[in-house]
Order: sequence, then C-alpha cells, then structure tokens
Amino acid sequence: MSERALPAGYERLVSGRTEAVAVPALVPLLRDVLAAGSLYDFARARPGARELTGRQPAYAFSTSFLDGALVVRHNRHGGALARITGDRFLYPTRAPHELDVSVRLSAAGVPTPPVLAYVIYGRGLTARADVATRLADPAADLAAVLAGGDGAARVRALDLTATLVAQLARAGALHADLNAKNVLVGSVAPGGADVRALVLDVDRVTFGWATTDALAHNLARLDRSLRKRRARFDEAVTDEEIARLARSAAERA
Repeated sequence: MSERALPAGYERLVSGRTEAVAVPALVPLLRDVLAAGSLYDFARARPGARELTGRQPAYAFSTSFLDGALVVRHNRHGGALARITGDRFLYPTRAPHELDVSVRLSAAGVPTPPVLAYVIYGRGLTARADVATRLADPAADLAAVLAGGDGAARVRALDLTATLVAQLARAGALHADLNAKNVLVGSVAPGGADVRALVLDVDRVTFGWATTDALAHNLARLDRSLRKRRARFDEAVTDEEIARLARSAAERA
C-alpha cells in the first residue's frame, strides 16, 4: 500500500497498523501517546481537559509541545447510518482529506482551525481516526451567538460570517453542510487576538467551483440553517439580518 503524499510541514509516524501525521512539534507527544493507547483517550484523561460538546464530545488540553491548546475529536458518522457504521470509515478515513482541505483553505485565506495531527487506527478495508486541531479561544459558534440575545454580538457575528462566506466563494470552495453550528466566531491566534468567523467540518468542502456558484450554494445552505433554527429554537435573527448577510457576502466576494 503506497504512502500518501503529505502537505509541507507535516511528518508521518507508522507503528504496526496505526498511522499518525502531525506537525513536527507534536511528533514526540504522539510517539509517547500511541505507545500506550489512542490520542482521543489520552486527551479525555488529561488533568484539566475541557469537554466540548458536539456529535461526540471533543477534548481540549494544553501541552508544553505547542503554543496554545489542542482539540481532539474521534471521528464518527452522522445521519441515518450512524448506528450501523459508527466510527468506522473506509480506509484511509476522512482524516487525510480534512488535513488537505484545511491546508488549502488556509493558503486561500479562508479562516479555519488548523489541523495539527491525525491518527488512523487500522490499515485494512476500514479504520478509525482521531483528529487534532488548534483550539479557537475565545470562541462560540454562530448558533450560540444568535441564541445569546446580545444585539451587538449578533451584528458582529453576522458581519464576520458574511466575510467568511465571501472568502469561501473567492477560493472556489463549496461547503456541503454550511450551517450555524459550522461557523465558529473566535480566534486561533495567541492571546485570543484577531477574532474571525472560522469554518468547521471542512471535510465537507470541495474546490473548483465558480465564485458565483460557491457563493449561491453556501448562502442558500446558511439561509436554510438560520431560518430552520429560528423556527425551531426561536433564535433572534430577522429576515433583514439574513438579507444583509447575503448582500454583504455578495459585495465582498
């Protein structure tokens, strides 16, 4: 089985049926962690680890090997087949694609928490995977900001989201599931500087789309998400705010 090419600035570790890819600073940590178990279990057991809610809990922790904190999640399927497929994916899983997309988005100027490492367990037909990204802090997803009731914070979050949608369009990037939970308002810069809207679940992103097509699709997905959440959760986002977001994104694209 031939090895996949890695983006510049990443290294590969292989031990038996486990394969890890990481930035050089994390290689010593991964070497020690994988000798004893999984990266996800290590993160969950770290003293002071912060649990982050989602499809499955993710865990954030600090390490002396890195400036800032890591978020580690164990990849699982969603949707109707989740009970059957669980956490198993066709080898090599989505993790390598997620790293490639993360690197490509960053190079195109689209903010997203960088993928710093992934681990694939198993090298047969199917495998499991953990992914580690840099923690965005302070941060809240767009849905949480809209539900918070702070008018100024809502205006700012929607404005930053318009910029993000424009950045995706200029990069020719179409997100198959752009929604209010996949937009994170926060910073991955040291000290929480440079707060932006960051795109999540980047393994759902594809490239090569015309700017107008990417813009229209991403806006339609986000529009549907905002209106659905307003109807379901009574979140305080108005038709005018949604329309303003679309106008601003189109102007900036």
